[in-house]
Amino acid sequence: MSIVKNRSTKMWLVTVIAVIFWIIGTGFYHDLSAKDEETYKGLKLFSDVLEIVNENYVDPVDTKELIEKAVQGMVHSLDPHSLLLPPEALEELQIDTKGEFTGIGISITIRDGFVTVISPIEGTPASKAGIKAGDKVIKVDGEPIRDLQDAVKKMRGPRGTPVVVTIIREGSPEPIEFKLIRDVIPVESIRSVVLKPGYGYIWITHFSDNTTEDLKQALEKLEAGAVPLKGLVLDLRDNPGGLLPQSIEVADLFLEKGKILSIEGRLKKHNKIYNAHADNAKRNYPIVTLINGGSASASEIVAGALQDNKRALILGTTSFGKGSVQTVEALRDGYGLKLTVARYYTPSGRSIQAKGIEPDISVKSGFIDKEAVDKGDDLLKEKDLINHLDAETTKSEGKETASDQKQESEKILKTPDRLLQQGPLDLERIMSDNQVRRALEILIGYEILNGK
Repeated sequence: MSIVKNRSTKMWLVTVIAVIFWIIGTGFYHDLSAKDEETYKGLKLFSDVLEIVNENYVDPVDTKELIEKAVQGMVHSLDPHSLLLPPEALEELQIDTKGEFTGIGISITIRDGFVTVISPIEGTPASKAGIKAGDKVIKVDGEPIRDLQDAVKKMRGPRGTPVVVTIIREGSPEPIEFKLIRDVIPVESIRSVVLKPGYGYIWITHFSDNTTEDLKQALEKLEAGAVPLKGLVLDLRDNPGGLLPQSIEVADLFLEKGKILSIEGRLKKHNKIYNAHADNAKRNYPIVTLINGGSASASEIVAGALQDNKRALILGTTSFGKGSVQTVEALRDGYGLKLTVARYYTPSGRSIQAKGIEPDISVKSGFIDKEAVDKGDDLLKEKDLINHLDAETTKSEGKETASDQKQESEKILKTPDRLLQQGPLDLERIMSDNQVRRALEILIGYEILNGK
């Protein structure tokens, strides 16, 4: 079989290579160093392979898709947190940090192979219509749901637009259709409740744009209670992180002075030291901070700052161990590049990369008078991920395949339904939590020992 070369494809490839050379630097053509020569050979190999695949593969291929996958593989081989973000993924990342989105208002997960409702968000279209926890979403606008991402994509949309969600419910013989109108859905990152008079509980689920302001309001409400606040349980368990500036500001709310964090990268522009500032609001009450294997990144920054400054007692199990910093660079056509640029260090100079924050008091998770659940030591950690960074500049090796690693790295960021993510907190459920009970006992004991 004769193969006719496609001139337009070759010209397109030449254009791609030229653009890459331009990105490397204008000096590339004038001062070809040995390193640049190796880069050129690699790019030539890439273009040769791409051309052969495009012209000879058994089925037609999408050249743009091949290049995207090649770039994704290149970036993701550096470490588990560096990624090429296609337009949809970049948009999702921006939504996650913005603090609100437009949709119907349900928290969902995959359970028994079905997209299942963890909980409807109070006051949203889904909640008002009667969608319940445990409902299984099978169709959106009459189209079957393929997976979790597909469900999210189909249910989100512009405010005021209609959407039909079909669910199956235990005890109902037929599927149920809900005709809903999408609305703006606030994403709560702060949940709070009074455990007993004088003792508050705050759960930070993630760090988004409005986390610090929402935390201030929650603290002011607890502090203004009928009984002055004597102690606080700050829950950072299963918090996957979020915005770095928000974690700095949250730690600063509880610190009057001292270092919060230092960041060190290969380039000087990425190096920075963050220090605490005195606040008008004096928060001198004791704090017990809860962490576990799901506490990662920004939540570890807060825990490390409070621990090293002797501001809080850390209780629970060792945290995830993500001690690296990523930035997101905007690329053409709506793409983004999430790239690791630095490591961070706690106030005492510790790198928790692939190590995690170790609690002052180790307490396993579980619920009183309920089936024991011990996730603290079994959760996947940073050190288990292929290509993870070491605490310093040496590179670690992994034994998993890249696809295995991708599945596992996604798994760690899924928050378990230990407590419902939205709506009022269930005080009885919280008080049955072994770690919360221990934290409260410590705070009460501290108060007694101080004779107050």
